[in-house]
Formats: sequence, structure tokens, C-alpha cells
Amino acid sequence: MVWMERRTLPSIPKLKRRTTYKGWAYTVLTNLTKLFTMKSVLSLALLVASAFAQSAVIGYPPQGLSVSPGSSLTVQVEKPNSLSGSEEVAVVIGIQSCPGAPCISPADYMGQILYNGPFNPQYHETYNPPYENFTVQIPSSITAGTALIGVAHINLIGAGLYPSLEILNRTITIS
Repeated sequence: MVWMERRTLPSIPKLKRRTTYKGWAYTVLTNLTKLFTMKSVLSLALLVASAFAQSAVIGYPPQGLSVSPGSSLTVQVEKPNSLSGSEEVAVVIGIQSCPGAPCISPADYMGQILYNGPFNPQYHETYNPPYENFTVQIPSSITAGTALIGVAHINLIGAGLYPSLEILNRTITIS
């Protein structure tokens, strides 16, 4: 008979278990959920920020400016730089008279079209964003009172050049 020597293995320290321990799968899933939730929030914030970064702005006329029927008006459309590339396509400028009632949103009704054509903003001063001035003629038949200048800005955004339509407006007074 072969004598087998009994060997003892070194003792392995026992891990202390928490009383609220729910298993490794629960811990992994919880951490992954937190990670993806944070990434989703960050992605959404970056998407919103990049969308706003593509925005155009009406630099002139100021809100409430008084103009006469038949006069010319400069409409300045600014396009601040953004991190993602964009290709400008066009701008449409319209005016609607609304002296006795609220104006209709330019997204639904542009009114009388004053300009419809290309948009190519350029730097003019170092302290201003790129912009383009459009000199338009206020119709001589427009009714005195409140009027709404509407600007539709169309551009292509990002590497895939997806189309974007942005509607801006500014209230002026026809005197």
C-alpha cells in the first residue's frame, strides 16, 4: 500500500460579504447602466450644443425699429462659427403686416418675399461673427403698425451634409 502524504493547502482568506450584496451580475449591470446613462446625457448635450452652434441670428434690424413704407431696410443675418462644418445654401426674407392681430409664425407664413437667394456670410470686422447684409425694399402698400420680418435659413450640416431649416423673426413697426 502506498502511503499518501496528506498535504494541507494554505488557507484562503474568506471574503467578507456585504449584507446588501446582490451578486456580481447586478453590480455589473448597475455600473453599465450608469455608464450608458452618462454617455447618453453627454451625447444629447453635445447634439443640442452642435445644433445651436449652427444657428443663424438676425443682427439687424433691432426689435421694434420703425421704418416707412417704400423705404429700404438692411437685414443683417449673422452666422457664428461652429465646431462642425456647414455649407450655406440660401436665405429667404419675408415681411408680413399684422397691425390689429398677432403675427403668424414665419414657419407657417413668410408673407411677402423680399429676398430669396444665396447666403454667403463673410468676416467684416474682427469683433463680429461672419454675416451678410441684405438690402430689401419695404413694400409701399404695407399697412402701418406692427410687422414681422421672417428669415428662413437653409444649410447643410456635418460630414454627411444633412439639411437644416431654421426660421428666425424680428418685429418692426411700420410708421
